[in-house]
Amino acid sequence: MQGFTLVHPARFIEASARVYRRTFRGSLVSTFFNPILFLMAMGIGLGELVDRGSGTATIEVPYLTFLAPGLLAATAMMTGASDSAFPVMAGIKWRKSYDAVLATPLGVTDLVIGHLGWVGIRLVFVTTVYSAVMTAFGATTVLEGLVAIPPAVATGLAFAGIVMAFTARLDDSQGLTSLFRFGITPLFLFSGTFFPISQLPGWIQPAAYATPLWHGVSLCRGLALGTDFPVDPLISIGYLLGLIALGAVLATKTMGKRLVK
Repeated sequence: MQGFTLVHPARFIEASARVYRRTFRGSLVSTFFNPILFLMAMGIGLGELVDRGSGTATIEVPYLTFLAPGLLAATAMMTGASDSAFPVMAGIKWRKSYDAVLATPLGVTDLVIGHLGWVGIRLVFVTTVYSAVMTAFGATTVLEGLVAIPPAVATGLAFAGIVMAFTARLDDSQGLTSLFRFGITPLFLFSGTFFPISQLPGWIQPAAYATPLWHGVSLCRGLALGTDFPVDPLISIGYLLGLIALGAVLATKTMGKRLVK
């Protein structure tokens, strides 16, 4: 058995890039227009009401500025999860392109690392665009937007491997629909993206603090705004990196059981 080498995952990344070169137009709307629409609707439209209103939450900056870094992390989560859900199901079952991959010198580990590498590249592209948009809206400076990109990418990768492992265990796409309906969407709404976790009922706050998205939001917001971190940023970084490693291990095991006969 040949040892692991980065050359093989790089081949998978190259193949994914070649496919994306022909299909990228379909992602332009979500990549460029979603951040514009979200920041216009939630940051400017709703933000005007929030900034004029009153409440128990302490937000010391305009709502648009508060919201933008949280949406950056949430967008990375959505991208990482989406790119490791239906495309992986297609590779396993619908197009069976992963069977073709394993018919080459590439192994399961190469496939998983290559997939996560490609998702990482996609995340860098998506978060850079989002950073540019929130800078154009005046939510952050250029430098603040740039320093928020790495934790956002880490947030997306923390979901990518785990969702890939989950997808490899499914026989149809119904489980993915349930994942996004009952997992990803609630995280998007209740992990500190739109309002401080302190606004949630006390019994649910510990669960919210334990979510990877909350740690991503905490890092992005703290770095972009220069505000205090709710927890030590090293804890959040370690948490996300641990989930990335765990996801890669779980994905390798489940993909191996599913694809290697």
